[in-house]
Amino acid sequence: MSREQRVSVFPLAGALLFPRLQLPLHIFEPRYRALVSDAVARDRRIGMVQPRGEGPTPPLYDVGCIGHIVHVDALADGRFNIVLEGISRFRILRERAVTTLFRQVDAVIDEWEDDEAAILPAVVRADLEAESRRFAESRGYVVDWDSVERLDDEALVNGIAQAIPFDVPAKQALIEAPTIAERSELIVQFMQFARLSSQGGTLQ
Repeated sequence: MSREQRVSVFPLAGALLFPRLQLPLHIFEPRYRALVSDAVARDRRIGMVQPRGEGPTPPLYDVGCIGHIVHVDALADGRFNIVLEGISRFRILRERAVTTLFRQVDAVIDEWEDDEAAILPAVVRADLEAESRRFAESRGYVVDWDSVERLDDEALVNGIAQAIPFDVPAKQALIEAPTIAERSELIVQFMQFARLSSQGGTLQ
């Protein structure tokens, strides 16, 4: 069952958060320092969402993820280092008119298939691991593949989606994908396109 609630949001391009994964953030802008201070004083929850453009108040994408502040380090100059742990994805219904420095929305907390027990078909996992190796090699990334192979399917798929340097629309497609199997297939497609484009080829 879905439920509606107010969410204080942190719009940040390229930054995805998924349920049960963590995202470290350095908070330095006054409006987001106010956001963190407010969240710590209330329920320690912040909604991560991507903006649809640039500027002080760009439109927001509809789908993001609520994070719980599991660690906060308040620095002497007012900045924060925090770690968010993903709780659940949400869908924005409307933005609130507020007097706070930070933005707030009314959102539906969707009961999507964020299932930590979800299992990928073996062939899908194999395709993801193989393409990830090719992509990492093409970019010169150093990866501990032994550790990667020990990840469960959800942690593998969402960890890649969260970390990989795709553009904002591609990252948004990943957070909106209903299941980890669909997200895995998108990741493979995006990596193939990026890898082949960098090599001067085309994806057929």
